Amino acid sequence: MSLQVGCLSFRQPYAGLVLNGLKTIETRWRPLLSEFENCTLAVHIAQKDWEGSEWREVLTCRQGMTCTQIDDLLDSGERFGRGVVAGLVEVGETWVYPDSLPREEMLALEAAALLTGLEEKHLTRLSFPRWLKEPMYARGHKDIWTIDIPLALLPALPPAPHRTVCA
Repeated sequence: MSLQVGCLSFRQPYAGLVLNGLKTIETRWRPLLSEFENCTLAVHIAQKDWEGSEWREVLTCRQGMTCTQIDDLLDSGERFGRGVVAGLVEVGETWVYPDSLPREEMLALEAAALLTGLEEKHLTRLSFPRWLKEPMYARGHKDIWTIDIPLALLPALPPAPHRTVCA
């Protein structure tokens, strides 16, 4: 038996940061996740790294993390390697970044996204991240694709509130 869910590929370190609960807002140039609101989404760890380093600046300057804490976090995010479906997350509301925001709200959104320069992007809330018991090897795809995750790989956690499985 398996659980059929939508799956999205994330580059590192963002895949690990999502599954470790630090990245709670996903950003895209289009509303890719809007149709998955209130659904469970599988997180695939891509082979490539994210090219920017804004995430490191946000973690050190805004969240006060030390280099050692960041290194430990990065190691945790690599526990299953690359090219695998590694976990699940719940998808929340998607909205377009507002044209004008008070500085405090802008900084809070950037901290949750672990990214700066959110103007004109579509933001989506992510919650209830959890790692699978073991990685599931899979080739990544562009956009969202459907994947069947064996029930034996699902973590033994209480169900997320308001969760719908969408594929």
